[in-house]
Amino acid sequence: MTVVVLIAAPEGLRGHVTRWMVEVAAGIFVGTPNRRVRDRLWTTLSDRIGDGQAVMIEPAATEQRWSTRTAGRDRWYPVDFDGLMLMARPRR
Repeated sequence: MTVVVLIAAPEGLRGHVTRWMVEVAAGIFVGTPNRRVRDRLWTTLSDRIGDGQAVMIEPAATEQRWSTRTAGRDRWYPVDFDGLMLMARPRR
């Protein structure tokens, strides 16, 4: 399963994501796209997010069984802490 969260996304970007995933709440999408679709979707999201924020949580061969991608402005970012992926806030 893949989860995408969009915050302050430009017009049309949420509609673009609904081609492959279901919007379960405002800006939160869930689906099971294959790796190729996820990679292309992420390329589109990271290119078009602008001043917004995008987070993708996807299956991965890690101990946690998932990985995170982030894009946008003032975003939280993944940090490897002894093999455990945690999210860090940007410092102001």
